[in-house]
Amino acid sequence: MIDIHCHILPGVDDGAENEQVSLAMARQAVAEGITQIVATPHHRNRHWDNPRYSVLSMVKDLNQLFVQHQIDLTVLPGQEPRIFGEMADSTAEGELVTINENGKYILVEFPTQHVPRYAKQLFYDLQVKGITPVIVHPERNQEIFEHPEILYSFITDGALSQVTASSLIGKNGKKIRKRTLQFIENNLTQFVASDAHNVTERPFYIKEAFNELNKEFGSDLVQVFKENAELLINGDLINREEPIEVKDKKFLGIF
Repeated sequence: MIDIHCHILPGVDDGAENEQVSLAMARQAVAEGITQIVATPHHRNRHWDNPRYSVLSMVKDLNQLFVQHQIDLTVLPGQEPRIFGEMADSTAEGELVTINENGKYILVEFPTQHVPRYAKQLFYDLQVKGITPVIVHPERNQEIFEHPEILYSFITDGALSQVTASSLIGKNGKKIRKRTLQFIENNLTQFVASDAHNVTERPFYIKEAFNELNKEFGSDLVQVFKENAELLINGDLINREEPIEVKDKKFLGIF
């Protein structure tokens, strides 16, 4: 199994504090059935900057550490950049990390409370360059949660999205779980990932999440989501169905 979103690099953001935590996370990941993991440190989110050269160096070091400790887990380069207006400019190419350096997909994080108005044009510009944006944890964005038609618009226009394992199993509340299930049911998301930060407060929950996915939607969709993670790191076309708008009678906010 491949986890496409994880804060396992030590000492660079609010994820693993040090190498010992990275090792503990690696062992937990292996126990969950994960064989490859995309390291996605925060970038440009007002607190942390982790540019490309730094990420690539740290990924190499962490893989060597896991070999030394005989942990059968491969770390792949990635990044979780907070959206910014110049992401599609050539000036940003040197600092951004596409998933597994394949030049095809990049994770994009929105601010917690809103979606910048320029996002639609930016996503278009990225796709013109051949890079597909993957919106991380849309269920945890206030504006998308309250107005899921925003996500529908992005997915219709060619973007992808990734929901979080903890949201799927209800760790972020019943309403976020319900919204997450709606996104899956309505073909508004193509991936489930851990967004793990440690082994205590924010662990992987991947195994439990896929069990929940199987219970709610069946084994075929589980296989599609797992295959999508592999297609993503290889830079191949993702399995995706026609998106459907979420129809709410009334959905009370939680924020």
